[in-house]
Amino acid sequence: MKAVVQRVSSAGVVVDGERTGAIGTGLLVLLGVERGDDTGQAAFLADKIIHLRIFQDEDGKMNRSLLDISGEMLVVSQFTLCADCKKGRRPSFDNAAQPVMAEMLYKDFIAAAEQSGIDVATGKFGAHMDVSLVNDGPVTIILETP
Repeated sequence: MKAVVQRVSSAGVVVDGERTGAIGTGLLVLLGVERGDDTGQAAFLADKIIHLRIFQDEDGKMNRSLLDISGEMLVVSQFTLCADCKKGRRPSFDNAAQPVMAEMLYKDFIAAAEQSGIDVATGKFGAHMDVSLVNDGPVTIILETP
């Protein structure tokens, strides 16, 4: 499982002209599910992201987590994170999980985040989405499960 995590002051996602999710201060998580990923990895990654200390404390140091600041999370599925570009110029998506499994693990990730008390907004799995954000910092972290 791969995630691109961006600290934002706001973010939103629109599908077919309709806003499906929006947040204020928090994290935009672009989530890619790979073949072989499982529910344990979804829970691990959600916990890791929620507890990442990437928000500033009163001294201006990145020392607070999403929980510490009562921030929100916007989760957007993005299978293109699973692209392999080692050969040629056209990405291979063979590493991406099949859609049924990917959607299940996407939902497991969201449920794990919600169980931690985080307000979670989402895109629409498998849809073409327009994602907007105001990256705060900018702060962008790339995470992968073992």
